[in-house]
Amino acid sequence: MEMYSKLEEQYYSRCFLCPRKCGVNRLEGEVGFCEMGALPHVARAALHFWEEPCISQNNGSGAIFFSGCNLQCVFCQNWEISRGKAGLSISKERLAEIFMELQEKGANNINLVTGVMFIPTIVEALCLAKEKGFFLPVIYNCGGYESVVSLRLLDGFVDVYLPDFKCISDELGRRYFGASDYSKVAKDAIKEMLRQTGRVSFEKDGCIKKGVIVRHLVLPGQRKEAEKILEYLYHEYGEDIYFSILNQYTPIGAIKLPDKQLQRHLTTYEYQKVIDYALSLGITKAYMQIGKTAKESFIPAFDLEGVRKKEKQQGMDAHESE
Repeated sequence: MEMYSKLEEQYYSRCFLCPRKCGVNRLEGEVGFCEMGALPHVARAALHFWEEPCISQNNGSGAIFFSGCNLQCVFCQNWEISRGKAGLSISKERLAEIFMELQEKGANNINLVTGVMFIPTIVEALCLAKEKGFFLPVIYNCGGYESVVSLRLLDGFVDVYLPDFKCISDELGRRYFGASDYSKVAKDAIKEMLRQTGRVSFEKDGCIKKGVIVRHLVLPGQRKEAEKILEYLYHEYGEDIYFSILNQYTPIGAIKLPDKQLQRHLTTYEYQKVIDYALSLGITKAYMQIGKTAKESFIPAFDLEGVRKKEKQQGMDAHESE
């Protein structure tokens, strides 16, 4: 039987970890918007080479992809895990072991992808790993729809925040992300993230050490939305943060898309206009994508790589998802 800490009991017994504030008792099997229980559900834990250069570098980022999501974007590229269709429920002890295994493989960092539902357990697992010699920088990679109260649980545990800023329009937040308050929540979250980390800093080898990188995926037909986001962020934070402007939007055949414009790729013209606007604002600390990145081949296989224990007794600590 799983033993939960006071921190886990406090937050899972009446879950308000994310802005959805479902209030369900996940310890008793109740599920809210994310449809996740109290055990972390993980679909992949492996070296990942497709992040920003300062994150992946030559060795790769130790990316841990959690299942479930508090947004479930209508065009989600990782729909297999955001809808909870892939993954394995594991203990916090196993999660701590995964941190150590990725460190032993030479990962530049630990990259926690969409872990908001499991923040208390992540904190517990990091404490366990540090007792065993864990020392890598920790990256919190998220959709931007984060509660400031929950983010404060990560203060001192996370070195780099990698949030999305998906939209600034409340109407777009409602239509595409089911969250009309997305913009306000993301603004407050980024402010807290920067408070914790300070300005971006790098190691001598070019790997990121501390700071906040804000991503924006430019959507087809939403060039003006992208420009408004860049203008807001640069006006608010200047060079305290880095920008990552993405052109990799990929319409996925398995998902029925509500708007016609989402059924096509972003054009080179649209993306270049957004880049030109960023440069006109004075943005220089930014990552931009070159070439054809909008391919399904860039989406990793959520095949439980690195999740299961190698020992035969793996079944004692892990439970297959149904």
